[in-house]
Amino acid sequence: MHLPYMADVLIIKRRNNMKMDVLLGLQWGDEGKGKIVDVLTPKYDVVARFQGGPNAGHTLEFDGIKHVLHTIPSGIFHQNKINVIGNGVVIDPVIFHKEIIKLLERNVDVTKNLVISRKSHLILPSHRLMDAAEEASKGKLKIGSTLKGIGPTYTDKVSRKGIRVGEIEKINFIEIYNNLKNSHLEIIKNMNFDYADYKIDNDSFAVYERKWFEAIAVLKNIPFIDSEIFINNQLKENKSVLAEGAQGSMLDIDFGTYPFVTSSNTVCAGVCTGLGVSPRAIGEVYGIFKAYCTRVGSGPFPTELFDETGELLRKIGNEYGSTTGRSRRCGWLDLPALQYSMMLNGVSQLIMMKADVLNAFSKINVCTHYEYKGKRLDYIPYEINPGELIPKYVELNGWNNPLKNVTSFEQFPDNLKKYIDFIEKKVHVPITFISLGPDRSQTIKR
Repeated sequence: MHLPYMADVLIIKRRNNMKMDVLLGLQWGDEGKGKIVDVLTPKYDVVARFQGGPNAGHTLEFDGIKHVLHTIPSGIFHQNKINVIGNGVVIDPVIFHKEIIKLLERNVDVTKNLVISRKSHLILPSHRLMDAAEEASKGKLKIGSTLKGIGPTYTDKVSRKGIRVGEIEKINFIEIYNNLKNSHLEIIKNMNFDYADYKIDNDSFAVYERKWFEAIAVLKNIPFIDSEIFINNQLKENKSVLAEGAQGSMLDIDFGTYPFVTSSNTVCAGVCTGLGVSPRAIGEVYGIFKAYCTRVGSGPFPTELFDETGELLRKIGNEYGSTTGRSRRCGWLDLPALQYSMMLNGVSQLIMMKADVLNAFSKINVCTHYEYKGKRLDYIPYEINPGELIPKYVELNGWNNPLKNVTSFEQFPDNLKKYIDFIEKKVHVPITFISLGPDRSQTIKR
């Protein structure tokens, strides 16, 4: 009587031991996630993107060549690893096709190690029109959208009228496409453009639409899968899985600096909905942050620098968006914002990027708390109005020591070690990797 019961208990315990690790950004995006996924991929059997779309730009550099990925997971350069585009991702076939072409130039055949969830949503050409029209209609209240059609695509998803990758396999796909496109064009026609004139360039739209359908044909060469079944089966078979996030935690649709956020859940909870796994499946959570802060587009940025120091950070760090090319706003490290993100994500290991950029500074400031309406505050409040949130800093000594040839933690300048130690004591989580440059080889594990 007891044996079957005990067997069931053993099976449950065994399943609970199968964990998926997660890697995500803790700031406003652009933390360097792509590079670290590439560095960590040899440890894993599967790399899976769980949210976002081509508004993301994950930059990898090795063998003197820079690679930028927007939709395809950053483990793609490891041919014996499976890369999954999960159901939480939105895909623009045109941008996806361009990625494939660039990868083929590097002798990477994505048909061999890439699969796509049937439940991921497609970005239509008319979604891009909707994005531009909505941004134009906001005038001075623009949120700084990348105009890739991400927001309108997620809007259609939650409105239950989006088009998923699985629809491509249906014989009436063209009809499904035209119905949604015509709905978008009608909405744009009736929008109020008090702030700006907005007109659809029909010729440009027709060209993009033609490219879109050509790219759909390319998309069909990639295997479509039921990704939630696939991922869970991989875990059952004791395969190791790394979930790759896009953007950053402070851009999360629920917990970011709303409304200046992206349209998906960028925090760890998004892994469960973006890949179809149980919260019990989450193992290590790698949180990535820069040794300073950056942000692209509009929205609150407490430690932003408007002086020569901010400009120097931008110049040395080459802080220009890999997707948009826009210059990034720069500022000192913000510990309250970092700790807030760590709390949301349950971060178990920290990875610090771009320590080399701070090499030029003899003094480095770190924000330890804010002054808000005359009171001390250790987290970002619900709403930030100009002048209300004042960052308070601790000044640390810089290291002014070239890091190009450093290959181990023991070789770090003392003041860099002190900088790392200061952060760890404040956030109570170890920094296990430190990046000293863009190349994958410039990553030091402690």
